[in-house]
Amino acid sequence: MNEQSRNMTTVPNLPENRGLYYGGAWHEPAGGYTSVTSPATGADLGQVAEANQSDVAAAAEAAHQAFQSWRWLKPSVRGDALRQVAEILRQNREELALIDAIDCGNPVKALMRDVDIAAELTEYFAGLVYETRGATIPMGDGIVNMTIREPYGVCARIVAYNHPIMFIASRFAAPVAAGNTVIMKPPPQAPLSALRFAELIDGVFPPGVFNVLTGGKECGEALVAHPLIPKITLIGSIPTGRAISRGASDRLKDVSLELGGKNALVVYPDADLDRAAAGAVKGMAFTWCGQACSSTTRLFLHEDIHDAVLDRVAESVKAFRPGIPTDPETTMGAIVSKEQYDKILSYIEIGKSEGARLVAGGKRPDDPQLADGWYIEPTVFAEVTADMRIAQEEIFGPVLSVLKWRDEDEMFAQVNAVEYGLAGGVFTRDLATAHRAISRIEAGYTWVNNAAAHFFPAPFGGTKQSGNNREECFEELLSFTQVKNVYIDL
Repeated sequence: MNEQSRNMTTVPNLPENRGLYYGGAWHEPAGGYTSVTSPATGADLGQVAEANQSDVAAAAEAAHQAFQSWRWLKPSVRGDALRQVAEILRQNREELALIDAIDCGNPVKALMRDVDIAAELTEYFAGLVYETRGATIPMGDGIVNMTIREPYGVCARIVAYNHPIMFIASRFAAPVAAGNTVIMKPPPQAPLSALRFAELIDGVFPPGVFNVLTGGKECGEALVAHPLIPKITLIGSIPTGRAISRGASDRLKDVSLELGGKNALVVYPDADLDRAAAGAVKGMAFTWCGQACSSTTRLFLHEDIHDAVLDRVAESVKAFRPGIPTDPETTMGAIVSKEQYDKILSYIEIGKSEGARLVAGGKRPDDPQLADGWYIEPTVFAEVTADMRIAQEEIFGPVLSVLKWRDEDEMFAQVNAVEYGLAGGVFTRDLATAHRAISRIEAGYTWVNNAAAHFFPAPFGGTKQSGNNREECFEELLSFTQVKNVYIDL
């Protein structure tokens, strides 16, 4: 192990403050504290605040008061503050990545790229602060009619555990750029990088503009119910999205959801087989243990090239070996929690019982250094049929289901037979085939001869039960504004 590796496998500087950050200060939680452990090693990472209803009320009031002045500041002031945050992210890139590695289990090398993405997106929205424009509408002589885009007020953003620092440090940027204030709720499984981020950017914004509340179900429900929070967003599961929609409906709140996926990757017989196999493995996000909503977990291989591609995939997954996440040589990390670990193993057993053939993985790694963490080998099932649960339900783990197809119409019926509609892709050398296939995949984000990649500022989001919003793009900025019409009789 080289010197850099030795340095980065040490425990990072964890956040000193474990309370609730709102109104520009740290507060003791009325809801008490809860313990956090590392999924990679089982180590005790200390305690974090557990916000309850009264904590949410205090934070909402602080954010509401801050909104009264923040919304009227010059857009350039908001942009300058966001650019300052981007610089802070870059200066603390390694530290933030290490915290996430030990707290959520993903490899530190990949997590450093997460910090880079957060900085890029924050700068992107900093450059859009003047673009929340309205329009003029011709009404005839003596009349001026125009629209104005105005911020909502306090926006609550509830984010997922697979990219903790990226979500916390980037998803606040669009609402703040548009003149809103935000309450960020990090995932209870991996909250520490959010607290450290709040420490690092303390003082960049006026008190109450940026707030962080850690907690579980009670915190989330209180955010959804509070009358001073008119907009709620979620990156999470379909059941959670449905619960938030029901709760928000009482006050007709605006709700934006980015939910799960059971994404398909289709390989045609004319495809470059090496490229298709590499894309299938890349699309699975094995580095993240398959814990990615856009993972292409269903691989549809035409019968003419099925065996050739499957052999390549089985060989390629050997490059992903679970390891200690803080080691920069690690190519695949740990599952975020025992609950998720048990869920994934249960699906592997379901796949076996339903008659799928296990091609690779399917168990804990044998490495004794990993005995105290939640690790699963990259897993590939062949001879999967569309009616099997492993082909229908989101596992959110390193489990790839391979299906064989012959008839194109029947294949697309199977591709679209799930309730999800987040992402999908095709591999083919033929342009006409590519356009036809993409038009038939019911998903919001698609690839041709690629997989897994996000391209800013291309709009990311799903259809069907996978969500109703678009992020990482100009549309995300506009989604945090409301349109007001102004009619002027001269």
